Amino acid sequence: MELKNDISVKRHSLSHVLAAAVKELYGNVLFGIGPAIDNGFYYDFDMEKALTPDDFKNIENKMQEIINSNLDITKQEISKAEALKMFADQPYKVELISDLEDGTISIYSVGDKFTDLCRGPHVENTKMLRSCAYSINRVSGAYWKGSEKNKMMQRVYVYAFNTKDELKEYKHMLEEALKRDHRKLGKELGLYFISDYSKGMPTYMPKGLTLKNTLIDFWREVHKDAGYIEIETPMAMNRELWEVSGHWDHYKSNMYTFTVEDDTFAIKPMNCPGGMLYYQQSIHSYKEFPLRVGELGKVHRHEASGTLSGLLRVRCFTQDDAHIFMLPSQIESEIKNVMSLIDRVYTTFGLKYSVELSTMPENHIGELREWEMAETALSNALKNMGLDYKINAGDGAFYGPKIDIHVTDCIGREWQCGTIQLDMQLPKRFNLTYVDSDGSLKEPIMIHRVVYGSLERMIAVLIENFAGAFPTWLAPVQVKILNIADSNYDYAKQVYEKLNKAGVRVEFDDRNEKIGKKIREAQLEKIPYMIVIGDKERDENLVAVRSRVKGDMGSKTLENFIEELNSEIKNRKLN
Repeated sequence: MELKNDISVKRHSLSHVLAAAVKELYGNVLFGIGPAIDNGFYYDFDMEKALTPDDFKNIENKMQEIINSNLDITKQEISKAEALKMFADQPYKVELISDLEDGTISIYSVGDKFTDLCRGPHVENTKMLRSCAYSINRVSGAYWKGSEKNKMMQRVYVYAFNTKDELKEYKHMLEEALKRDHRKLGKELGLYFISDYSKGMPTYMPKGLTLKNTLIDFWREVHKDAGYIEIETPMAMNRELWEVSGHWDHYKSNMYTFTVEDDTFAIKPMNCPGGMLYYQQSIHSYKEFPLRVGELGKVHRHEASGTLSGLLRVRCFTQDDAHIFMLPSQIESEIKNVMSLIDRVYTTFGLKYSVELSTMPENHIGELREWEMAETALSNALKNMGLDYKINAGDGAFYGPKIDIHVTDCIGREWQCGTIQLDMQLPKRFNLTYVDSDGSLKEPIMIHRVVYGSLERMIAVLIENFAGAFPTWLAPVQVKILNIADSNYDYAKQVYEKLNKAGVRVEFDDRNEKIGKKIREAQLEKIPYMIVIGDKERDENLVAVRSRVKGDMGSKTLENFIEELNSEIKNRKLN
């Protein structure tokens, strides 16, 4: 009974109620699929009536009418032949049934209102859905089975939660998310753009590049502290390398390729094979281990245009990779070290996170016993660190299981960023060895790991988490100087030059505009500090400081302000 009350089960049941309502309201409808999703559910319809927001209320009312009818939701198991006959007038269902293996097929009926091909489970009666709160969000076009070769259907998205308060809270979160959208703020703050000539490949403007480089500087600092060396590998490498690594067979459709003098090359979609080549350049001893090799490598992946989304989903990004070569006895300690590094980085940004262990996928390489050993090593490390984690069955990389890190932003959204992958396969495929204490050659164990995941995704997450109001150490412009009149221009210019010499990222707004307008515009630019210079400040050799957070901070000497500012930046204080 507990399963029947699960929100995903209720959402799935509500999707059948939606289909029943659409059928009753609009008659001749062809039905696609209607799964539960994270915030509710959707259902795909092929029908003459083009649904608009004006129809949403009628559909919701009909859904509630069906729910209030206390209809049993019943399951039947029938043969494939019977199912084909039953759904003969529903071509999409016939196609789905035809793809199934012979045997029993389950169907579910909402009273006499609607019957669907479905694995379930569902609630037992529509009265169990009465407490649910749902709201149709939108209708969009969706190709059948996601292929542009198939017919476009109408996909109705519905939010659905256990209570009205949960639905209200979720809608409020969406309103906040809209204000924080990194695509909108990225344009307003002059951080980056994506041209139609290079879709999915961002161009950083000066302020955006400053932000990116600040993240890189922080990355290099924490990695130096953790004992990493840094390398850089080629952007494109011969097809033969990708065949050795296994990517050609498992990832070719996502790779950009080209031919030079009859040789096929691929622009790298990940940095791993280059790291293997680096390791091969010299003979290694067990005394070197763990050998931690980092790379900020630019990678390219052929993502479908429909999946691209600002900096969150791109075709070109910088991956903060590292490959750690080690002894079997060092697995647990190295995973702990990586988790400690990740914790340091995310804590600096004020981001909370959760952990997920992804296990062997169907499409994998290597023997089962190797996978079992690797999965056990990862789970033991997490348990011994006292970390709670979820199992994400079958979602590991093709060469090994992984720990995925999901960061949570200030409005409760989760983003998958960091990952730790234990690889028992690539060292074998590249014949990597080390000289052990007894003089024998052995194969190293290897970890792949990223902390940011990609700099582009992390920048998007940080823009939205801070709503563009970055803490001072991250802000592309940390201080803006505003002079009130021409009579104090020279002093304001001196203040600008001293701040710039002190390493502060500073701008000088010397336009012939009213000071109120300059202040408002600097506030819209979300700059942490403004220095307002008038005749009084010039005559007393002071600066009037306004904080984005604290407001008017009064006048002080420039030396004191620089000292306070440098302390804030050095300690990477959050606002």
